[in-house]
Amino acid sequence: MPFSAKTEYGLVALIELAGLYSSGGVMQVGEIASEQMLTSLRRGGILRSIRGPKGGYQLMRSPSEIKVADVIQILEGDPQARDGASRETPEFRVLHGLAGELQAARQALLDSTTLQQLIERRDGLLQAQAMYFI
Repeated sequence: MPFSAKTEYGLVALIELAGLYSSGGVMQVGEIASEQMLTSLRRGGILRSIRGPKGGYQLMRSPSEIKVADVIQILEGDPQARDGASRETPEFRVLHGLAGELQAARQALLDSTTLQQLIERRDGLLQAQAMYFI
């Protein structure tokens, strides 16, 4: 179950904004994502908008308080249940059970992952890229 393009771009924008959180930095719309996506995140309590020529968006809360699951919920809404009524054989019920377990495990991972953790992973990758050997 990969992320949708909307969720990927939203998370990338939030990772960039999270990197500016401690300095109080602001990013403008053109630098990070579409206005519609940012408006959704603002309405969801993740971002605040700042008006004016030097305005833009910044995180409303600390990156350690923002769960990836919350971001996905805001951008994608509730996952829609599949209609499995016409496939009630034992084989399909086993597959539906497996799909439910997979969704529960995915949700648990997303609930326990914060933007701060994503920043730390990104910074680790950037540090590894910056290293060079003679």
